[in-house]
Amino acid sequence: MITLHEGVHPEIDVNNPYAIVAITKHGVTLARNLSNEFQRADVYYMSKFASGDEEEKGYQLFEGSVRLLLPSLFSSYKGIILIISLGAVVRMIAPLLKDKKVDPGVVVLDDKGENVISVLSGHLGGANELTREIAELIQARPIVTTASDVQKTIPVDLFGREFGWVWESAEKLTPVSASVVNEEKVVVIQESGEKNWWKYDKPLPKNIIVCSSTKEAINERPDAALVVTHRELNTDERTLLNNGVLYRPKVIVLGIGCNRGTSAEEIEAVIEDALQQLKISKKSVKAIATIDLKKDEEGLLEITRKHQWQFVYYTPEQLNEVPFENRSEVVYKYTGAYGVSEPAAKLYSGAKELLLEKQKSGNVTISVAIIPHS
Repeated sequence: MITLHEGVHPEIDVNNPYAIVAITKHGVTLARNLSNEFQRADVYYMSKFASGDEEEKGYQLFEGSVRLLLPSLFSSYKGIILIISLGAVVRMIAPLLKDKKVDPGVVVLDDKGENVISVLSGHLGGANELTREIAELIQARPIVTTASDVQKTIPVDLFGREFGWVWESAEKLTPVSASVVNEEKVVVIQESGEKNWWKYDKPLPKNIIVCSSTKEAINERPDAALVVTHRELNTDERTLLNNGVLYRPKVIVLGIGCNRGTSAEEIEAVIEDALQQLKISKKSVKAIATIDLKKDEEGLLEITRKHQWQFVYYTPEQLNEVPFENRSEVVYKYTGAYGVSEPAAKLYSGAKELLLEKQKSGNVTISVAIIPHS
């Protein structure tokens, strides 16, 4: 049992990404029932409502003001589901708020479970999505007030997130979001990445114009821009970012071969040189592909861990089935494959052509491919 004291934050043993918290008799019943359906949450409620099976079910009991529990929950969970009145929640969480990029999603349920309200971090913290999921589970009314959700338009801060797209900078998220929801002229330019980002069963809003090039977008004289590309923008193109967000889709595959024991520093230097040569953002790299002989190569493993890139490897037989230009008898003699970097990059990406054919530097050979999306 957790005993709460002013100024002391209890240690929280987190087993799930979400927490459900209740402080009333009916709220506890709702919390317990919800946890049976929503099994990714730890449950907390006041000890005076204990049923005797809490240890068996893994529920946490606490004594004292729930206000004292919230700081630990805020720092420990991705999302918090509070069965507490909305006004009380607002007052209790106000001192804990830092930034929408780090605050957890907070959802409030009323004591009868009739309404599920997205309160905090609706987009980045996932509270809107959580609200809809919980409401569906308990047959309640989801209440989401985020303008882009209500208007069914592009959520700028979530654009492409499901595909792994990342922003170059978050600086203009708020003003660009304002342009979108205020129905100002907004251009979307997409040079790479997944194309099925519009999820609503209606056409794009009239204020959003999809352009085929940055030149066309600049000629539109937009109020805001969403630019989706793996490449670096030139000076003229960067004027779109005066009130724009640059998204980096995960589309670049690095095919790499290296000598045994090559350091991560040397491999990374070759990667950076190749990307700079191609004018490609490192943030758009999705994976390193190689031969299975290198599946335990520490330098490659270190880099993929560092950047959270995928690490994939293929057998010589798989690589030899891929058509590529620079087949080598010497490589075949040592690996059983006629090449590593080129066929590995092609095989993973599905591309017919490479952005960069085999380029050797020191102990490293690199090829670069882009994942095509129709």
